[in-house]
Amino acid sequence: MSTTLDPTNIPAHIAIIMDGNGRWARAQGKDRLYGHWQGYRTLKQIVYAADEIGVRFLTVYGFSSENWNRPHDEVEGLMDLMIQAMKAEMDEMAEKGIQFRVSGRPSGLPNELVNVFHEAVRNTRGNPRITLNLAVNYGGRAEIVDAVREIVNAAKSGEIAPPLIDEAIISRHLYNPDIPDPDLLIRTAGEMRISNFLLWEAAYAEIWVTQTPWPDFSKDHLEAAITDYQKRIRKFGTVVE
Repeated sequence: MSTTLDPTNIPAHIAIIMDGNGRWARAQGKDRLYGHWQGYRTLKQIVYAADEIGVRFLTVYGFSSENWNRPHDEVEGLMDLMIQAMKAEMDEMAEKGIQFRVSGRPSGLPNELVNVFHEAVRNTRGNPRITLNLAVNYGGRAEIVDAVREIVNAAKSGEIAPPLIDEAIISRHLYNPDIPDPDLLIRTAGEMRISNFLLWEAAYAEIWVTQTPWPDFSKDHLEAAITDYQKRIRKFGTVVE
């Protein structure tokens, strides 16, 4: 860990919007998929860096529910990238003690990708080090809709009394309810929006934006984000003297 970081104030959960792969690739004179492959290499480095720093959960935006609107060749290439990456990294994650999770709707994803996700989740379940949560075919609004559907069905069957529905019950019906809300939300490539990412969970996350595109993001950038986080006073809607 960097000596400049306060080890008593490391964000337990960091969420990252990994933006800028396509723009980075164009600047290199390459196609967009080249940028996505480099983004995958960056992600691997950041997972290990975050684990070394002491972060317990890392949620990354791999493919949004809106990304289906991208060109067919790019979408197909992204699906193939994820399949290849999961097959390449699954054993190492298990050996290194990393736990793998997925957030999002499996419907619409290639069967091979869904199967390899399930295998990685199964093979890394209970691992003691950092948890990598990959958001794929994910949308924050869709997650809330899915939670509401489950709650309505539970209410119809008598498992939940409607007057008792509160924030805690909604949270328990999200995709990965045992993962705590993110403390820090990082966005690369300079865009100032959250793009339908973790809308419920990130309600009080601290936001840090860098102009650096995701393929160029490094451990130094991660430490800079955490350093800035450690300077902030988290109020959660209250007054802090």
